[in-house]
Parts: sequence; C-alpha cells; structure tokens
Amino acid sequence: MTARPIPETVASLMPRAKAELSELVAFQSVADPEQFPRSECEAAAGWVADALTAEGFQDVALLDTPDGTQSVYGFLPGPAGAPTVLLYAHYDVQPPLDESAWLSPPFELTERDGRWYGRGTADCKGGLIMHLLALRALKADGGVPVGVKVIAEGSEEQGTGGLERYAEEHPELLAADAIVIGDAGNFRVGLPTVTATLRGMTMLRVTLNTLEGNLHSGQFGGAAPDALAAMIQLLASLRAEDGTTTVDGLAPDASWEGLQYPEEEFRKDARVLDGVELIGTGSVADRIWARPAVTVIGIDCPPVVGATPSVQASARAQVSLRVPPGHDAVEATKLLTAHLESHAPWGARVTVEQVGQGQPFRADVTSPAYTSMAAAMRVAYPGEEMQTAGMGGSIPLCNTLAQLYPESEILLIGLSEPEAQIHAVNESVSPEELERLAVAEALFLQNYAESRQG
Repeated sequence: MTARPIPETVASLMPRAKAELSELVAFQSVADPEQFPRSECEAAAGWVADALTAEGFQDVALLDTPDGTQSVYGFLPGPAGAPTVLLYAHYDVQPPLDESAWLSPPFELTERDGRWYGRGTADCKGGLIMHLLALRALKADGGVPVGVKVIAEGSEEQGTGGLERYAEEHPELLAADAIVIGDAGNFRVGLPTVTATLRGMTMLRVTLNTLEGNLHSGQFGGAAPDALAAMIQLLASLRAEDGTTTVDGLAPDASWEGLQYPEEEFRKDARVLDGVELIGTGSVADRIWARPAVTVIGIDCPPVVGATPSVQASARAQVSLRVPPGHDAVEATKLLTAHLESHAPWGARVTVEQVGQGQPFRADVTSPAYTSMAAAMRVAYPGEEMQTAGMGGSIPLCNTLAQLYPESEILLIGLSEPEAQIHAVNESVSPEELERLAVAEALFLQNYAESRQG
C-alpha cells in the first residue's frame, strides 16, 4: 500500500491538532507565580512530556532549570548515520492582559472567522503542535529520516534565561546538526518566510524615591518633588520628539537590507488608529529589525479609581530595550542603566534592577539547511518562494545555541504572522498556516536527510 503524500497526511491530522492545541491552551502557563499558579506551568510541561512519550521519544525528561522553571526534553533516534535535528518551541505564554478585552476566553481555544483564538495558539504552543504534526506525517510516510531532539522551554516569555544556563551546563544535551526554532513567523499569511535576524533584549526595573512618604498635594504640591512626575520625565528622556529611541551611547541609525515592510501594510498590521503617526525615522524595516527600540511596558502608580490628592513619594517602571544585531546586549544594558541613573530629575534616588537579558542573533541563510527548507516551502506554498526577513522580537536561546554549536545550522520559522497579534489580546493562529508549515517542516527533514547522505 502506497503512503499518502505528506500534505494529505497533515490535512487528515488537523482535527487532532486542533483538539491537542485546545488542551494546551487551557493551561494558564504564564511563568510568573505572582500572576498564575506554578502548577499551571507544571501541568503544561507534563502534557508535553506525555505527548513526546506517546510518539516514541526516549529519555523524555522534565529539566529543572536555574530560574525555577521546567523545560521538556526528548530524543527520537533516527536511522544509522542520519543527521540529528533539534526542534524548539516553548509552552509558557504571555499573560492575557485585559481579559475583558478578549472576544472569547483567553485560555479557551475558540474558532472564529477561520482562525483559532487563545493565548499561546501562535506563540508558541502552536509551534509544539507543528512539530508533532510534521513528525506524525513522516511516520505515516515510512519513518522519520533523521534523529530528532525536541526541547520545549518553560520561561521564554519571561526572559529569565533558565534554559540558556541549563544548556551551558549540559552542552551535549542539545547538540544537533541543524536546529529548527519554531517561534518565528511568516511575513504575512501565505508568504513562506524564514527569519534571518532577531533583536536581543534587556529588561530593567527602575525605581525612583523622592520623599519619606506621600504628602497632601494641596499642602506640599509645587515644591515637594513628585516621584511619579520624575518618572514620567525620566522615561520621556528615552525618546526623541519623533519617537526615535535615544539611549545615550546607543546608535539609532542602522539600515535593513532585504525584504521591506510597506508603511501602509505595517499600519494595518499594527492596527494604528487613523491620524496617529508612526514613530521614528527611516524605513519600517529599519525601525523594527535593524535599530534599538525602547518600550515602557509597565508603571506602578495609583490607579485613577480611588486616587487621592497626594504627591507620590516613589514610583517604579519596567523598561524593555530591543537590541539589534551588531550590538552587544550586555553593553546595551550598561548604557541603558547609565542613562536612567543620569537623567533622573531633581536628584531623585535611582535604583535599577536587571530583570532579563538576551543577545541578538543573525542566521547564516547561505547554509545547506536553508536550501532544503526553501525546497520544502516551495511545495507547502505552491507558487511562492521562501523569503528572508528580520524579526523585532527576541529568542535568547538562539545566541546560546549558536555559541555552543557553531557548526549547527539554525533556521527560524513559525506561526506568528501579523494577524496572530501575539502578546496582545485576541491572539490567534491560522490553521492553514499551521498545516502548511507542518508540511514544510516534514519535507525539510526529508530533504535535509537526503542532502547529508550526499
């Protein structure tokens, strides 16, 4: 009996994929015990371990990483002499933010207008399902032609570096000839894309103190230094009037060579309101892929409801800085810290705490693995050629893997195209993209095995 073509096999597996993604999305696996119980992450890790065991993986293990989270590992032996490919995804997710703004419950997979909604559907629980789909299709087609290692990270979204440190302490564990990072995405739905660069990141918490305690704004306001106002002024120093990031000592003017991002498409993808300007200068690709970008992601301050007429004694903010290739994240952290310490107004006392950090990454798109992936995507996306693009986000593990295994070929694909709205409310995944990328990954593994035989 002749095996069905891989695209047909993957299509037949999609109902199972939806059911499994529904189970995974139901875990509130935010790797921050201050927001969600640790048991939610542990349960999600257990689900992944059980899934790998059911697929015949050996040495399946829950790895206790130095940041207090768990990553899941498994190894599927391949034919004698075959190369080994590492497949990566992460099961932890961003918090849902304002749950009232979701059109359906964030931890309940809901189908709407041809997409599947829920936190983690695209970033990156869907990536785990993509890997499983590809492997199952290969099994139905005669077997997996390579050795496969799977690693599912438990704290990627927090940027706390647990898996990076674990990999450095156990350098043999994730060694592979090729590495497929399933945490990137196509430039747009239907356009097959591999990611050539990632910006690194640094995350800092800054606290300002000006008074021993809050004061009545009528009695002391106007002379007493307001810590919240000081924080607003300090954060404003991180941007020029046009919105360009202005961290002292960090060059803001690099250019992106390659696939461009038309401004009108970006405005639509980013859902920019009519009449509101984009920030920064240069092309959109310059701004989101080649240049540093600072974002204030949180401020501790009194809410409007219940606020009292007080001069605030202290204020705290969390600042994210995306660091493009060509810059060192450690040096960028030093520059940002120095900027925050030197620009605080009125002699406010400044405390800066590093929360997370990851280096930028640049892939070698001329490697043989990219040739194998281009051929696979040509089949999975008829009539389209593989494109290479940058990604403004960070995957700290990539740089660690590149340093540990300099001979490994690293490819970045995934489900996080613009319509997915990852990290925002109403995150979703296109089931068609999940199906096509699973086909592409399966064909890539076949192509790669054949290329290494030659």
